[in-house]
Amino acid sequence: MTSYLTTPNKFIGQFAYRELGTDHDGLPLIMLTHLSATLDDWDPLFIDQLAGQNHVIAVELPGVGASRGQVPLTIEEMASQVIEFVQLLGFSKINLLGLSMGGMIAQAVAEKKPELINRLVLAGTGSRGGQGIARVSTITFTTMIKSFFKHTNPKRYLFYPHDQQGAQKAKQVLGRIGQRTPAFADEKIKVGAFLRQLRAIKKWGTAPADDLSYLTMPTLIINGDHDTMVPTPNSYQMHDQIKNSQLLIFPDSGHGSIFQYAPVAAQKISHFLAAAPIQ
Repeated sequence: MTSYLTTPNKFIGQFAYRELGTDHDGLPLIMLTHLSATLDDWDPLFIDQLAGQNHVIAVELPGVGASRGQVPLTIEEMASQVIEFVQLLGFSKINLLGLSMGGMIAQAVAEKKPELINRLVLAGTGSRGGQGIARVSTITFTTMIKSFFKHTNPKRYLFYPHDQQGAQKAKQVLGRIGQRTPAFADEKIKVGAFLRQLRAIKKWGTAPADDLSYLTMPTLIINGDHDTMVPTPNSYQMHDQIKNSQLLIFPDSGHGSIFQYAPVAAQKISHFLAAAPIQ
């Protein structure tokens, strides 16, 4: 099977995406990533494990990486872009996974077009008006400054526990992500696009709190027990509010729990998605 490390970008409309997996006859798993991330920021081990049992499609929304266009100023507009992408590919039903900001977008997709989604996976994310989401910009810039002086990747502190074990896990994951060769490398996100994403997250975090009653499809909620980027209590709150949901909290981990526990997380997600599609 082809590895994510050597999977080239494809293009349709304004969108750049990568596609791999073993079951192209089943429902595709559309994957939406986090703040500032391009297609190169997915953990290849996590993607490869998922692609062993699923038809995986990771996408960059307009204005990010190799995609054309401009980043919208709201999460809801980003959700409309996802719907457009799925329609361009010709799918009438999908499974959807969103990480962090991608999880916010996934919720908005489910609100706009619930019939599109068979099963939903929300990782390291929170609902509108969720705890601490309005502070994502402050946390991000503070951590970027700290990382600059420590000569390290900001994800070391944003995604992983701040202890020695967290440092080791961050080194492992970031090492895997860094293995992609220049021949297959994506374009970096531009500063303007990053700032527009931050504004959209700020609007999401300061909006009136959701009750998530519109999420009626089977939903798997995943997080680490010490997420400081989008605080872990958001995951418990979403689980309480989404009737048809399951909750998976990984120990000794933070915002990047699905990468820290890549093989286990991929296995749990694949098992969740393997249930029969909703008619």
